[in-house]
Amino acid sequence: MPTPYGSRGGLAFGAEELCVLRRALDLALNPSPVSAEDLQACLRLAESVDEAAREGARLRAFLVADLARYRAALPGTAAGYLLLLEETLGNGYRPNPDDLAALRALRGNTTAARLLAHCRALAERDVRARPAVRALPSSRTRLLALVGGLASDESAGKPADRPTTRPQSSPPAKNPHPERPIPTPGEVFPPKRKPAPPPANPPQQLAAG
Repeated sequence: MPTPYGSRGGLAFGAEELCVLRRALDLALNPSPVSAEDLQACLRLAESVDEAAREGARLRAFLVADLARYRAALPGTAAGYLLLLEETLGNGYRPNPDDLAALRALRGNTTAARLLAHCRALAERDVRARPAVRALPSSRTRLLALVGGLASDESAGKPADRPTTRPQSSPPAKNPHPERPIPTPGEVFPPKRKPAPPPANPPQQLAAG
């Protein structure tokens, strides 16, 4: 089973576990049929890594709690506190403001002065890393880069200008036959003629001879 932490807080593997890990990496890079034995070995290694990670988390929590107790009892526990702080830093712990204040109070100690310089460097590194964490996600960056998105408005320095005048209407179409005048309604619809009145004295029909 891999041990929780190595010299700088990473997992430490044995020779047999390294062989299994190398085989698993080879299978990931060059997929090929896996034997039942290789599969079982990879599963056992994965379970061991998970257990080692859980054990490492428990160990780190214990060290941090123990460090707080030593810090609260300063300056009488300076030697133990400095030793424990160095071990905890090696396991990935990041010093808090209380640790920096304690180290400044113990700066007359050579070990405390060295740890104070190291903790300040870690704090500055964390501060420089924060802007990268707070950067926009890639999906939002792509949205801002779309045409008409916020990026185009911001690059112009002001909101998109809107037209303030109404577009002029197009002139009316010209008559394709300007030489022919447009007929009047009277020419298109002439008045109906009244029927002729019947004669006043209709001719008498001649009697049949």
